[in-house]
Amino acid sequence: MATLEERIKKLEDRAEIQDLVARYFKATDDDDERAVADCFTQDAKFVATGFEGASGRDAIMAFLAAARSNMRQTVHTPHYVHIAFKGANEADGVTVAHLEIGMGDTTVYAAVRYLDSFSRESDRWKIACREMRVVHAGSWDDVSRSLIDPANVRWPGAKPTTSDFPRRTQ
Repeated sequence: MATLEERIKKLEDRAEIQDLVARYFKATDDDDERAVADCFTQDAKFVATGFEGASGRDAIMAFLAAARSNMRQTVHTPHYVHIAFKGANEADGVTVAHLEIGMGDTTVYAAVRYLDSFSRESDRWKIACREMRVVHAGSWDDVSRSLIDPANVRWPGAKPTTSDFPRRTQ
């Protein structure tokens, strides 16, 4: 049985990771590049379905800046973070979120899951690996059918594709 101190530390770590996820989304929506960079470890990785990813904090920031150059206002809304600790300084997580992204002359609405790995770096939890996987995405016009259309990932200007999490049927 874990000691009371160990149990409290785990709760503090869980809260810090949840705050990290919220801080990342807020910094992204605010175009606060320094705050976004501070969310990642120095050797972090970022991967996104349908987009080329990056390795290393500087490369991730260049990747995100290039992606955001085609965006207008954004709203990232995290719903929950499921965290599984792998040790005192490592954890895996799944962050479930909705995104609203101004792209070109339309607004894209998306449901995503971030498959995350977190590491403690300099006594702070940071994102070591973030894989953005898409449940569905499309313009507001496409959203009315996005959960019933097999090709329900529809980024503007890209060929429609299937969800990274298609519904399993018998």
